[in-house]
Amino acid sequence: MIRIGVDLGGSKIEIIALRADGHELLRRRLPTPAGDYGATLGAVVGMIKAAEDDLGESGSIGIGTPGAISRVTGLLKNANSTCLNGRRVREDLQELLGREVRIANDANCFALSEATDGSGSGAEVVFGVILGTGVGGGIVVSGRVISGVNGIAGEWGHNPLPMPRAEDFPLAECYCGRMGCIETYLSGPSMARLHKLATGSSLAPPAIVAAAASGDREAEHTVSLYEERLARSLANVINILDPDVLVLGGGMSNIGRLYQNIPRLWERHVFSDRVDTKLARHHHGDSGGVRGAAWLW
Repeated sequence: MIRIGVDLGGSKIEIIALRADGHELLRRRLPTPAGDYGATLGAVVGMIKAAEDDLGESGSIGIGTPGAISRVTGLLKNANSTCLNGRRVREDLQELLGREVRIANDANCFALSEATDGSGSGAEVVFGVILGTGVGGGIVVSGRVISGVNGIAGEWGHNPLPMPRAEDFPLAECYCGRMGCIETYLSGPSMARLHKLATGSSLAPPAIVAAAASGDREAEHTVSLYEERLARSLANVINILDPDVLVLGGGMSNIGRLYQNIPRLWERHVFSDRVDTKLARHHHGDSGGVRGAAWLW
């Protein structure tokens, strides 16, 4: 049987089909219907059915979602795609598809994929970092995903930005209801928002990074601030978890300069005389979590 994985993100839905040996048979993407629960589930189901029709075979289904399934209610919680919160996502998909669906946090799926045969392969402790529409994380120890008693292990994006400085104020309100969450500084939309507040220019993160590389001082200031905030935030992860490797995923992970600058910047914040934790780029593309979703079976 083929293994189908779906990464249900805030801006896109991605599907993959794998053979049992991990060979990729199919991969597709569609934009996520904004704020529409019914349309979002319809898009997921449509992509699965189309993939199975094209391959001539049905498969097991794993879904990576933002947030997590509450162990109290069975409903999705903590998703930055807020239309999913408080919904019977797993049950509704199972009813629409007529079979069992396995669901895990998208960051956990990403971390599992990279720890299994990606940039964290062979490492004892891997922390997978999602820097995209939202900010999340997943922990894998000895090849096993750690979800935690509350199902929130790795949710570093909803801790306060460490050691806030004058340029970090005023603290922004996060969709979760808290102020100054790491996500409000390190997500892709947050970089664009903070650049516009500082300069008045409406640019997407890739354009900001390109402008910085071309010598634009305002853009360079935005990117440098992003790097400094990311270094502070990841240093907190290292101080608590002390992982062998941190693997970056999501759209912001494609900023190449991060991999040289962040380890240099985080040294002053890590409680150790030397930092051996490695910072690595994803191996399976900027959406490797979709493979982890397929491997939930």
